[in-house]
Amino acid sequence: MSKKQDMPVYLFTGFLEAGKTRFIQETLEDRRFCNGEKTLLLLCEEGEEEYAPDEFASKTIQIRTLDDQSELTPERLLALAEETDAERVVIEYNGMWLLDVLYTALPEGWMVYQEFFFADANTILRYNDNMRQLVYDKLKSCELVVFNRFKPEMDKMEYHKLVRAASRRADIAYEYPDGKVEYDDIVDPLPFDLDAPIVEIGDDDYATWYRDLSEEPKKYEGKTVRFKCRALVRQKLPAETFVAGRHVMTCCVEDIQFAGLVCQWKDARTVRDDTWMILTAKINFKFNRAYGKRGPVLTYISSEPCEAPEQPVATFY
Repeated sequence: MSKKQDMPVYLFTGFLEAGKTRFIQETLEDRRFCNGEKTLLLLCEEGEEEYAPDEFASKTIQIRTLDDQSELTPERLLALAEETDAERVVIEYNGMWLLDVLYTALPEGWMVYQEFFFADANTILRYNDNMRQLVYDKLKSCELVVFNRFKPEMDKMEYHKLVRAASRRADIAYEYPDGKVEYDDIVDPLPFDLDAPIVEIGDDDYATWYRDLSEEPKKYEGKTVRFKCRALVRQKLPAETFVAGRHVMTCCVEDIQFAGLVCQWKDARTVRDDTWMILTAKINFKFNRAYGKRGPVLTYISSEPCEAPEQPVATFY
């Protein structure tokens, strides 16, 4: 296998003592996962629990350690893959390093096949209170969240909301001290009626709606929506278009970004730049000339001027 392409990566994230090492150890002891593949186990932090290589299901697993974030470069990763003759990579990632550092460092052709986030249920809420950006960073793209050391008296809804504020797609598992595992089955109804003739998006629901539209665009095809937004007029936009949207904060003030959609209207030239309006428009997915690709485009139906919402920056919580 070429070291520059076709390299599957299995990514395990979480903070110290979150249970990553134990889970990876058990995974590498399982012959269903380890059947002789040459594997590079890359450790980006060292916790109290140590690996037991003698118990791995295969002798083709080699461990390497990165002691500093500065070592996380494409060149270094390729060198380690070549040194170990790896056919795949398992990464235990440092919870204090942002994931963008890793994704930027992945060599061409290295693809994250699966991403898991592990958390100690006794401490993760405090982590979220004090280091929200780092917690959100690990939740936003993972496929499975495992809350270890979960106790019957703990409120699942707190942990469910923590995950759903970052991702609607991640599966959630609660692992109890006795080894019992329960999967989250809390239903998240959207805070608006998708079957209504006009889907009314409340001021507090813009961020949820915009993310849901991004994650499941097909269900919005042909829908008519009404929402409060800022109207922006930009010279680089095609004629008869403007941008309708709001600033959204995903995890912290540093993460605020404008989340908007192109709106087509023959009288777009009459729109005053940076003004608030209540916009009614139809959503269709088609080639978007403003961005040069296919995506959601609004077709103007009507609007009325309005004041900014009480919280101009939309949030998920």
